[in-house]
Amino acid sequence: MLGKFLRPILSASRKRHPFSSPFQSLLNPILPSHLHRRFLCSPPSPTVLPIPIIRTQTPLEKQFETWVQKLKPGFSPSDVDEALQAQSDPDLALDLFRWTAQQRGYKHNDLTYLTIIKILISRRRYHLAETLVEEVLAGACEMSVPLYNSVIRFCCGRKFLFNRAFDVYKKMWKSDDCKPTLETYAMLFNLLLRRFNKLNVCYVYLHSVRSLTKQMKSSGVIPDTFVLNMIIKAYSKCLEVDEAIRVFREMGLYGCEPNAYTYGYIAKGLCEKGRVGQGMEFYKEMRVRGLFPSSSTYMILICSLAMECRFEEAIDVCFDMLSNLMAPDLLTYRTLLEGLCREGRDSEAFDLLDELRKRDKLMNEKTFKTLLNGLHIVDFRIYLACLEAKCWGDFIILSLNGLSVDSTGYGCLYSSEALVGGDFVMEGSPCTSINGSYTSFCNSWALDYKCFLLN
Repeated sequence: MLGKFLRPILSASRKRHPFSSPFQSLLNPILPSHLHRRFLCSPPSPTVLPIPIIRTQTPLEKQFETWVQKLKPGFSPSDVDEALQAQSDPDLALDLFRWTAQQRGYKHNDLTYLTIIKILISRRRYHLAETLVEEVLAGACEMSVPLYNSVIRFCCGRKFLFNRAFDVYKKMWKSDDCKPTLETYAMLFNLLLRRFNKLNVCYVYLHSVRSLTKQMKSSGVIPDTFVLNMIIKAYSKCLEVDEAIRVFREMGLYGCEPNAYTYGYIAKGLCEKGRVGQGMEFYKEMRVRGLFPSSSTYMILICSLAMECRFEEAIDVCFDMLSNLMAPDLLTYRTLLEGLCREGRDSEAFDLLDELRKRDKLMNEKTFKTLLNGLHIVDFRIYLACLEAKCWGDFIILSLNGLSVDSTGYGCLYSSEALVGGDFVMEGSPCTSINGSYTSFCNSWALDYKCFLLN
């Protein structure tokens, strides 16, 4: 009886709850359901705080902290300047410069700005240096002559800051305590001469050279030889040779001695102006003083003398150049040698070429052949001109001995003795009419070519 009574109760207790856990059978059936849920749920975990990542300092940061600690409270601009000069890294120096500027009771002066600008320029941090230059010009500190000159030097070294350099100069000129010095004018003259690359451009900047010269004299600045040479060079490039000579005569008033550059600029200007005689006088005066011209001065003198048919003087200048271990270029040689041929002195031209080959140790075989070929061409052109001038009828009596040029089309004559009916009669070579292109090709070469025209 008792079993029949308890069976329904036990069966009811074995029925699973629809939301019961699959582990319900493992729990104590006597415990209440809310205790079952408490035991099934995991206990709350404590809040996990993030572990801070400790970053190690870089060597530059450690060095920066070291210098910050060395700068004791109340440091002066001289202390900052010493700290900046001790830095090998420009970025670290700039960080130290910016950090000190933020400290209470401290302000940078011209000394610290000059030091940091020099550091940045020397390490090619041009953009940062330009930023500091603008701060200085805006009034970040009181200006000084070294700081002005440093800013002008930086502007002269940057092409796009050409006008800025003269803006700084004008500000310096108007200041009461920082007037331009000889160094200032030297930098500005040098900056202007860099633009003297073409004759038309030279005249544009010549006005600025004149203005700077007047301002330099009015301010009482005594020029040196370097500055006066730049003024002479500016006048000579613009072919204002009279002005250049005037400055040359004034050099003694300033206690300056002319050097080789002084004479060279004037001699080149006079030759380019067409006053070759005066140019030679300055050249001779320079050589009497024991000064040596530059290679460009030598070559301009040689070409100018050769173009005026003053060949003896041109040859002397050429030999003087070779004796001073300098050699003319190909154009100078051709101007001299071909000028002799045009004057009918072809034998002298060939003899001179042989002498030049002996004296010029730098003349290679290619240069010698080029010069020799040029003499043949000029010699044959002169012969053809004489031939046309002396031609009458159909008969000309000639005696030619070894006249030859290259195969580009001017002709080659060997041991010819007669010209009949307007045709060249040559041995071993086809005849070519004078009325044609005056050409006859031949593959032979000779070392000595001379033409004798019998009247």
